Amino acid sequence: MITTSALQVRFDGTPALHPLDLELPAGRIYGLLGRNGAGKTTLLSALAGFRKPSAGTVLLDGEPVFENLRNTTRICLIRDDGMVGDGTDNLRDILAMAAMLRPTFDAGYAAELLDRFGLSRRQRLGALSRGQRSAFAIVVGLASRAPLTMFDEAHLGMDAANRQLFHDELLRDYLAHPRTFVLSTHLIEEQSPLFEQVLILHEGRLLLHCDIDDLRERGVSVTGPAQIVDDFVYGLTVLSQRTLGPTKQVTVFGGLDDERRALAGTYHLELGPVTVQDLFIHLTGGVP
Repeated sequence: MITTSALQVRFDGTPALHPLDLELPAGRIYGLLGRNGAGKTTLLSALAGFRKPSAGTVLLDGEPVFENLRNTTRICLIRDDGMVGDGTDNLRDILAMAAMLRPTFDAGYAAELLDRFGLSRRQRLGALSRGQRSAFAIVVGLASRAPLTMFDEAHLGMDAANRQLFHDELLRDYLAHPRTFVLSTHLIEEQSPLFEQVLILHEGRLLLHCDIDDLRERGVSVTGPAQIVDDFVYGLTVLSQRTLGPTKQVTVFGGLDDERRALAGTYHLELGPVTVQDLFIHLTGGVP
């Protein structure tokens, strides 16, 4: 269980995180979303004990995280730069250090992942391409099997095939070895199938924390003859619309009650899901 109480982080007196209260039960995959500068990296750094809160507390299973070796060895944060060691170190030595730092580290699984990502233990971290460095950081993160594992834009630089490999491996290993994952990403549609719950930060504040299915139910697309669709969505919050000949599709926010859904059936309108990305954009202020 991760809990924060009135957690605040300030930089030179400027708030990066406003008072934030969280309860994240163990054994789930959380998606952490927010626009640039929303406070995602700051929050992850505080949860990992990398940054001392300016005020408030961060607890893992009821114990403080900051400067608490008992808890920090149970946490793994993979940052967006992929630097999980010194650039002059070879991958073999970095993996050995990771195994020393975390009692849950699985060296056999790390070796398997190295092969799958096409990496060699003899390579130096600093000699890797941006995508290779991200892939190696993912190896360290997954093989750590830390009870709390967090990835901050860990996919940066990786091609589509390796991002899919990361997606598949995380889900497979999570099912085999349940633990808590927090994934911060801008690739919302690509990674949202992994999420069980979503946290949305906006300007340093927690805007939303809910189940992913609850978020999806906040929006619906309506498709049918243009004039009928326009009449149907009158008075609703429209996120987007597009027209193809006589057919129109409108995306609305707020969901539909049973009466309006029945009305859609009467007029043979097609109702469909809305992407998590579209809902996120709307909730955080729309397209600039």
